[in-house]
Amino acid sequence: QVQLVESGGGLVQAGGSLRLSCAASGGTFSLYTMGWFRQAPEKEREFVAAIRWNGRNTFYADSVKGRFTISTDNAKNTVYLQMNSLKPEDTALYYCAASTVLSFGPSSYYYWGQGTQVTVSK
Repeated sequence: QVQLVESGGGLVQAGGSLRLSCAASGGTFSLYTMGWFRQAPEKEREFVAAIRWNGRNTFYADSVKGRFTISTDNAKNTVYLQMNSLKPEDTALYYCAASTVLSFGPSSYYYWGQGTQVTVSK
């Protein structure tokens, strides 16, 4: 049973940084694409970033490109999302997810974590 557990969310001022972690267990993650998604109140869940577990291919939404970095630590089975230059519009519940295909759509991700809240104040 694949399990994903996010951590690292919190309250930060605009311009600040946070690093989210996603600890993965119960699967052969070298076969997976790992993604970060976010959902703000009354908005649809949106793609943020994705990475193939080998770490060689990374993908970002235009809204976070140049500010966020996704990475993996294979030894720890952990995926990270380093978020710099945070903006109030980055405020959302952030989810880690796993897919067996390379995709940017949430419907392609079968496994999801419980989410971690990121709040960016002005």
